[in-house]
Amino acid sequence: MNRIILIMLSGIIAFNIMAQKKVVQTAGRDQLGAFAPEFAHLNDDVLFGEVWSRNDLLSLRDRSLVTITSLISQGLTDSSLTYHLQTAKENGITRTEIAEIITHIAFYAGWPKAWAAFRLAKDVWSDEVSGDDGKAEHQRSMIFPIGEPNTAYAKYFIGNSYLAPVSKEQIPFFNVTFEPRCRNNWHVHHSTAGGGQMLVGVGGRGWYQEEGKDAVEILPGTVIHIPANVKHWHGAAADSWFSHLAFEIPGENCSNEWLEPVTDEEYDKL
Repeated sequence: MNRIILIMLSGIIAFNIMAQKKVVQTAGRDQLGAFAPEFAHLNDDVLFGEVWSRNDLLSLRDRSLVTITSLISQGLTDSSLTYHLQTAKENGITRTEIAEIITHIAFYAGWPKAWAAFRLAKDVWSDEVSGDDGKAEHQRSMIFPIGEPNTAYAKYFIGNSYLAPVSKEQIPFFNVTFEPRCRNNWHVHHSTAGGGQMLVGVGGRGWYQEEGKDAVEILPGTVIHIPANVKHWHGAAADSWFSHLAFEIPGENCSNEWLEPVTDEEYDKL
């Protein structure tokens, strides 16, 4: 008797879980209800209300995977693909996984179709550029290590930065990495002769700005020459991890003076 009750309860629980996953869609009626009511019914009630809701046969995650693969293969990279990419994200497909999925599709459906799909996918998963996944992807994009948290100078930065020594011979230099929106304070490299600093972008996208001048975008390969005794700051763009090599130029009586932070108001004007 207890076993029968347990089986019945299990069935009820399973039914409730499935019922909670029923997909509700109103786009057909919202956009075409008066013009094409039968199509709206098939879209909302049959395609989504029945087919997408058969969770005992395929999970929502699997159905998202099948759907985006089908759309990309046909070259349909319009709002319908954007919607299904957003749905795929809601159904548990991660930024790393969608990148691998589209890469795999490219070899079977065509390279231009994959490029078009990537442009949409980057926007859908744009909020995941921070954190461990974004950091790992940034590391894969460049040959220099990210290094360790820049704790010694953390009080002079807004956000998290990382420091990796590249060479300590002749002219020592470091790879400095900034998470999105991270930037250092305004500062000056003082020197009575020579001195200053040189930056070389090696990964992601960032900014350099001298006091009283417009900010300059830094991309991989961009070289920034910073004269001595000039007030400036540098850091990451709002939507990208960023790394640059930093070379301290030899000079006489060299010292660094750290000044006020770059405010959000100043930064958001970029």
